[in-house]
Order: sequence, then C-alpha cells, then structure tokens
Amino acid sequence: MKIGVYARVSTKDKGQDTENQLVQLREFASKHGWEVYNEYVDHETGAKSDRAEFQRMFSDASKRRFDLLLFWSLDRLSREGVLETLQHLNRLTINGIGYKSYTEQYFDSCGIFKDAVISILATIAKQERVRLSERTKAGLAVARSKGRQIGRPRLNVQPGTIARLKGQGLSLRAIGRELGISEGSVRLLAKSAA
Repeated sequence: MKIGVYARVSTKDKGQDTENQLVQLREFASKHGWEVYNEYVDHETGAKSDRAEFQRMFSDASKRRFDLLLFWSLDRLSREGVLETLQHLNRLTINGIGYKSYTEQYFDSCGIFKDAVISILATIAKQERVRLSERTKAGLAVARSKGRQIGRPRLNVQPGTIARLKGQGLSLRAIGRELGISEGSVRLLAKSAA
C-alpha cells in the first residue's frame, strides 16, 4: 500500500521541528510494510487550509497517488475546528483515500472505530453549526435592539411611480436606472402593484 505522510508544526521559529513526527511515522509505515509515496510537511498554523503542502497533498489524493494518509495526530492535520476537519477527512474518503492518526488509534478510516468516530465528529460539527447560528441570531438581536438596520435597506419606491414610468414607454432597465434600483427590483415592485 502506498501512503502519504503529513507532518506540521506551527512555525520554523522557536525550535519547532517536524522531524520528531516524521521519524515515528516512517518507522510505523516501515513496520506495516507500507511504501511512502510522499511526505507533505508544513511549517505554519493549522488554523487555515491554505497551507502549501496541505493543498499539494489533497491534489495528489484527488489523483489517487497514494491509498492512505498517515499523520501524527488530528491537530497536526488541522486546527480549523470540528466541521472543517470533518470536511477534510470526508474529502479524503470521497477520493478513495483512507486516513490514520499515529497517536490516536480511533482516527483510522480502516479500523473498527471508523463509523463511530465519523458519527461523533458529525454530531459535534452539527452542534458547532447550531452554536454558530445561535451566536449569529443573538448578535442580530442586539443590533436590532440598538436600532441598527439589518439586511438590505428597504426600497422607497411607490408602485404607482413604476406604473407611471412604464406608461411613458420606459423599459424595466430604464426605469431601474431612473429610480436607482435594479431591474429585478423594478420587476418585483411592478408585480406587487399588479
């Protein structure tokens, strides 16, 4: 089996080095008789997915250049949050690539805990989406209570004005230009007046 190895530290500064991870991952792969296709190593935060080697790894995964991605721990793969991390694992799965965490035996798409872990992660991700929605609604409620306008400003156009301009032979686009609104808004207001 061909594998991809992913290692990451937050920065090249401060004495952080990926070699500790890589030594253990190489030994683990060798012990299992796996061929290492490539090692993908990033020296930057895991809070964003625009890491160069991370993206290269996904590009190779989409081309099925390896069968399994081995990483030292889930937080070395991603620190973007549960939902995003689950999406990364799902991306691997969709491409037919398995994944395995060296230090967390339960994060193994080939192991007995696969379905349980995915179910737990999916539930946590759903709760994260619910909490985000609740925080957004709370923020909007506070803004409204302070008198802030939420959403698009209301159109201050009388439907009779559109009918009058339409009667003068103007097209919907021309009416929109005249009133400073979009052609779609003119169409909606004309329908509501009819």
